[in-house]
Amino acid sequence: MSHHAVINPATGETIKTYAQISGDELEQVIASADKAHVGWSRSSSTAERAALLRRVGDLHEERRDELAALIVREMGKPVDQALGEVDYAADIYRYYAENAQEFLKDEPITLRSGEGSAFMRSTSLGVLIGVMPWNFPYYQVARFAAPNLMTGNTIILKHASQCPESAAAIEQIFQDAGFPAGAYTNVYADSEQVATIIADPRIQGVSLTGSEGAGAAVAEVAGRHLKKVVLELGGSDPFILLSTDDMAAAVDAAVAGRLRNGGQACDAAKRFIVIDELYDEFTEKFTAAILACSPSDPTVPGADYGPISSLAAAEHLEEQVDRAVAQGATLATTGKRSSTFYPSAVLTDVTPDNDTYHEEFFGPVAFVYRAASEDDAVTLANDTPFGLGSYLFTTDPEQALRVADRIEAGMVFVNLVDAGSAELPFGGVKRSGFGRELGHYGASEFVNKKLIRIG
Repeated sequence: MSHHAVINPATGETIKTYAQISGDELEQVIASADKAHVGWSRSSSTAERAALLRRVGDLHEERRDELAALIVREMGKPVDQALGEVDYAADIYRYYAENAQEFLKDEPITLRSGEGSAFMRSTSLGVLIGVMPWNFPYYQVARFAAPNLMTGNTIILKHASQCPESAAAIEQIFQDAGFPAGAYTNVYADSEQVATIIADPRIQGVSLTGSEGAGAAVAEVAGRHLKKVVLELGGSDPFILLSTDDMAAAVDAAVAGRLRNGGQACDAAKRFIVIDELYDEFTEKFTAAILACSPSDPTVPGADYGPISSLAAAEHLEEQVDRAVAQGATLATTGKRSSTFYPSAVLTDVTPDNDTYHEEFFGPVAFVYRAASEDDAVTLANDTPFGLGSYLFTTDPEQALRVADRIEAGMVFVNLVDAGSAELPFGGVKRSGFGRELGHYGASEFVNKKLIRIG
């Protein structure tokens, strides 16, 4: 029986289930994707592919209410945030359509000796598989599919099992935009079938956004079959406050950085590291602001945040918090979990010997740490197996660059949060994965950077 189902986390209702793809159907999908690459990809121009991508962006905008409603019931995202995500996805498709010519233009090479010329040409690799998560169902697909379809790669997309409706809606958009059969195909596959796809010689690469475990499993199969891999995994991003001339604004930014998507974002601010002289004031005001926020019906505009994405995820978060407290942490919260609705919380006094010190928390729970100095703050920030994003607040421009250079992360945002954009590369280091998405770096991950030397 298929595990692909829409289970509304706010109500627990199973709305619809979807059949898992069969082995024969999977073979047809791979063959169709390969045929589309050999045919459509190699015969279409960059301008033609850009026009199709632009239409995909337009269709996201035209269908934004319908698309947003799907993910509200699939994973509990508040409706206003869901609408914002659809808009962001549309912007990503348009960004790559607008910049396709620039990203794919030939790059001349100055010869050191000899006659003639040389240049690099970016061409498609072939069929790619994307394995996408539930927390940003449209945005995650857009940042993988847009640059690769622009290049001429074809896509097999395995979405999260709890997002089958939005997965089907995305596939329909690509079809309605005019992409040919096989250019973009959604599959309801399990992990064994994903491994089968990766192993197939017609597949040239795989991109996964998800957990460390899933990333390691995919990378193992890809490595065994010599396939290119991009991984965007977990994060325990630090929010470092070293100085401020506006504590209220710093607290507002901290709350926004933690509670975006109900705290269920890999690059959410999770560990708040505050210089000693600001610690007491920040902790008092931040705790009050966090606890003033609570989960509510995600279909009603203005919700602080909605339910945790599933009952299993809510129970796991509760277990983590209980374990942290049992091992010495101090908890400030307004109540207890009610099914998938989890109250906001702040943990302090979490020491390195606490199991949860090195764990990622996916939900509305924040850690606050006291830093004795700039060096201590950097040490705390880097004392994690993850290295995705980071947030640094300081009034000293020289300190900002100095500390940014020392943070072990793929991204550093100085004096702002929630500042991602289509042109800004996204990705991490350490156990947060490798490779980049978005921006011109995202357009170059799955291309054949071909040298052409003319004598």
